[in-house]
Amino acid sequence: MTTAARLDNLLDFPESTTPAQRALVPVLLPVALDQTYDYLPPASGAPQPGAFVTVPFGNQTRIGLVWHAPSGAAETQKLDQKKLKAINEVLDVPPLPLISLRFAEWIAKYTLSPLGMVSRMMMSAREVFEPSKPRFGVTIVPNAPLPPRMTPARQRALEIAGDRLIRPKATLARAAECTAGVIDGLVAAGCLVEAAIPEKRCPRPDPAHRVVEFSLEQQQAVDALLPVADAGNFSVTLLDGVTGSGKTEVYFEAVARTLAKGRQVLIMLPEIALTSQFMSRFEGRFGCAPVEWHSAQSGSERARLWKAVASGEARVVVGARSALFLPYPDLGLIVIDEEHDGGFKQDDRVNYQARDMAVVRGRLGDCPVVLASATPSIESHVNARSGKYRHLVLPGRFSGTELPQIEAIDLRTEQPEKGRWLAPRLVNEMAETLARGRQSLLFLNRRGYAPLTLCRACGHRLECPQCTAWLVEHRFKERLNCHHCGFSLPVPDKCPKCGEEGSMTACGPGVERVAEETSERFPEARIALLSSDLIPSLTEMRQIIKQIEAGETDIIIGTQLVAKGHHFPNLDLVGIVDGDLGLAQGADPRAGERTFQLLHQVTGRAGREAVRGRAFIQTHLPEHPVMAAMLSGERDAFIDQEIRVRQAGMLPPYGRLAALIVSAKDKETAQLIARDIAHRAPLAERIQVLGPAEAPIAVIRGRYRWRLLVKAPREIDLQTYLRAWLARLPPIKGDIRLVVDVDPYSFL
Repeated sequence: MTTAARLDNLLDFPESTTPAQRALVPVLLPVALDQTYDYLPPASGAPQPGAFVTVPFGNQTRIGLVWHAPSGAAETQKLDQKKLKAINEVLDVPPLPLISLRFAEWIAKYTLSPLGMVSRMMMSAREVFEPSKPRFGVTIVPNAPLPPRMTPARQRALEIAGDRLIRPKATLARAAECTAGVIDGLVAAGCLVEAAIPEKRCPRPDPAHRVVEFSLEQQQAVDALLPVADAGNFSVTLLDGVTGSGKTEVYFEAVARTLAKGRQVLIMLPEIALTSQFMSRFEGRFGCAPVEWHSAQSGSERARLWKAVASGEARVVVGARSALFLPYPDLGLIVIDEEHDGGFKQDDRVNYQARDMAVVRGRLGDCPVVLASATPSIESHVNARSGKYRHLVLPGRFSGTELPQIEAIDLRTEQPEKGRWLAPRLVNEMAETLARGRQSLLFLNRRGYAPLTLCRACGHRLECPQCTAWLVEHRFKERLNCHHCGFSLPVPDKCPKCGEEGSMTACGPGVERVAEETSERFPEARIALLSSDLIPSLTEMRQIIKQIEAGETDIIIGTQLVAKGHHFPNLDLVGIVDGDLGLAQGADPRAGERTFQLLHQVTGRAGREAVRGRAFIQTHLPEHPVMAAMLSGERDAFIDQEIRVRQAGMLPPYGRLAALIVSAKDKETAQLIARDIAHRAPLAERIQVLGPAEAPIAVIRGRYRWRLLVKAPREIDLQTYLRAWLARLPPIKGDIRLVVDVDPYSFL
């Protein structure tokens, strides 16, 4: 059963409590516990639900969250209140709205996660709970006499400060190209004075800032979407448009209508760090940038934005999946762009799918949800076909150009030169594109220089000592890295097993190796390499993307970062170095779907303006259904086939899955515990328990892993079954860990 379809199981939320119950205040701690603790109210009176408080907890003082109803009220009334502890302090922090508490309970119930860990996600801006520290800067003193000794540096600083803004000393010094001592000297001379810097305010987007001209197809989608925004109640709309069709501009009209009604908007993107283009388009439409929310921001900035959202000052938030848990008091629209992207699935602490949870949040808040993608997920397609979601289709590109012409390069007959990775036909196409002054893009979804390093003398392969994974060479950094646990070591000069010097050789290509070959073939070309492990900061990443947009790059080489909705107007040619890479994951029921989505998104970067683009997919399997669908352009036929496979196999969305992952530092212990857990599974006629089996990546960070998979029909209440199963288990002790993942996306 889909997430949205299970909303009838929502918890009851009492609007009031009896006077006796009000004497105690239930407080939830942001820890791995699934209960509240009752405290006596402070002298100032009982705080409201959602308020943040400090409480004694053991021998510590912890920040907690006042819940909406007492936990175990009947039992706590029997306790001697003299033994209860009192709340220390109610913090001067905006309380969470009641809907946030209801949302947390729904997620905890659905994912089988401790309620305390879910609430922790709503407290991610830790500096919100610390005393605010005013920031000081300097500003000019009007009509102050100039110092007796005026240097060019002092002159520059005073000219910049003449706008009477308050700036930090370092900012003014940097702008004036002088030292901090120059600024201090001007303060001592009375030309500048220290002053508190006003707190930065969030700009208010103007829904009427710019009138947009739409194509006929776009206008039809806008006309269908605006009534959804006007209705102001829960619905889900799938905005399904080919790459370059102008989906963003269409849903911007729904954003504008929601803003005109005075309500807040959340737009979720899978890669917020790469959205400089999106921000520019938003600013062009609404006159200012939206509020950004992502992990690259400082703690103080996150605290400021968290408060701005809670107060309603932040009108539009553009963020990664964690933005879903901000304290919106009046959320009127949720947009999930690139809704198919696997980046919306979190596999840490609380395992949830942000796209699905956004639908839940929309239902709880009675607001519309828009899912946008050029390659919607199978789940969204099925919901649209069944009528649960509205389905709006944009079949053509806004520019009027056709979708790229896609051809396969069969590596069985068109092999690259020995020691090379680009087939001759692709190299020739790149040369012609370069000669025309246009851009090419090479895509390989594999970071580093080579996925494997081995000894030519003895065959020894360099493995991670903590994981069952090969170490990946990163030649630019001269390191071998594990992409699962982060282990790293310098590239050795000799084999650690046989001692042979100079015998270690790299096997297979990563993007760094493709970049090396490209540089050798096209030494005059300007090359940009986009890989998350090579670009140190968000600022530098966005600068590279701007250079590509401006045509200052000839050849782009990248991992899946290049597939995230970028618009490169000068890009004519796309080459997929290894189109089969994602198809090797035989145990993953979504492998074909994911590969098709990724290839479709990458090839869709080509020819978005003026000229029809071309794309070449290097493959050993041109007859594979994914490749056949890419080459023919028959997306719907591929989707129909995937849906039939899912139906036949009772796989999502026609069936339900849950994974139980057992891990321990000792292999035998992990195996024995996994088998014991399997033996304790309740018997159920329509529920299958598969395994335990050793995980494909059997060891991560020194922990041995065994997996069980639970499979059930769609209409089965899988959570109730899992709770009954977990209740049969003895307490998990020692270093053993058990993780439950409802609706798993990773099968490694």
